[in-house]
Amino acid sequence: MNMGRSVALTALLMWAFAAMAEPPVTPAVTLDQAVRQVQSDTGGKVLSAEPHRLGRRLEYRIKVLTPEGHVRVVAVSSETGKTPGSTRSTRSSSGKAGGSKEKH
Repeated sequence: MNMGRSVALTALLMWAFAAMAEPPVTPAVTLDQAVRQVQSDTGGKVLSAEPHRLGRRLEYRIKVLTPEGHVRVVAVSSETGKTPGSTRSTRSSSGKAGGSKEKH
């Protein structure tokens, strides 16, 4: 392989890898805005909030203690500020978890 082809191939590979790199995400909704939204929507006390990357998307997972005493984890999209349908709760749905439930 001659030197010109090597340089061209190297340049092409560098361009391809740069194109595959993820662009920086500029969220439409900040973590603070998501926390305030969840606090307002649930009427509860926010216990923790963390950003999580899902491929190219960014979402915030916010743990909240509801007024009823349940701990819920709410996922909020950084792109839209909306919750994607379902939230998790640490409370057992059957009520037969014995002594493993958190008490607040």
